[in-house]
Amino acid sequence: MSSTTGLSEETIEEIARHYAAIISLLGEDITREGLVRTPMRAAKAMAFATRGYRQDPDVIINDAIFTHEGSNMVIVRDIEFYSLCEHHILPFFGKVSIGYIPDGRNIGLSKLARLVDFYARRLQVQERLTAQICDIVMKKLGAKGVIVACTADHLCMKMRGVEKQLPATTTVETAGAFTESTTLREEFFNAIASGK
Repeated sequence: MSSTTGLSEETIEEIARHYAAIISLLGEDITREGLVRTPMRAAKAMAFATRGYRQDPDVIINDAIFTHEGSNMVIVRDIEFYSLCEHHILPFFGKVSIGYIPDGRNIGLSKLARLVDFYARRLQVQERLTAQICDIVMKKLGAKGVIVACTADHLCMKMRGVEKQLPATTTVETAGAFTESTTLREEFFNAIASGK
């Protein structure tokens, strides 16, 4: 079992065989020098890019939740991520900003970035990715409120289909106090826009 992908060598070899078949069906010569090792490289890359399926959020958090008496908003902004669109298996990538209001507990800041990757490293849609991050932070912290904003570029729009290069997609998910309070939402968006 690979520690970076969570898949056995046998499974990766099977994925590589499928990649070899696809490359051949596309009209390429799989025995050509530049392609001989491509199926295995592609299989390992795909295993790495989808490792979120084989991870456990409790292991990721690893007891990094701490008692905290404060109740002010905590924001981690611009967490970069890379994911694969489940409709075309093409990359989409961007940044996630997370805000939460503690209710007696805080989480180690790096764990928020790891939770983003936990959901990003699988076949995804941006709307679900945003909602899943919001939901897990709310559940694991028991926070008073959570807000997640995600902005991404989608290669399924840029390199195929409409082939538009400039559009970016933003999704927002809220829970608890952020759903109820326009003021809190404004405070969050002002903070991530100012970079302070």
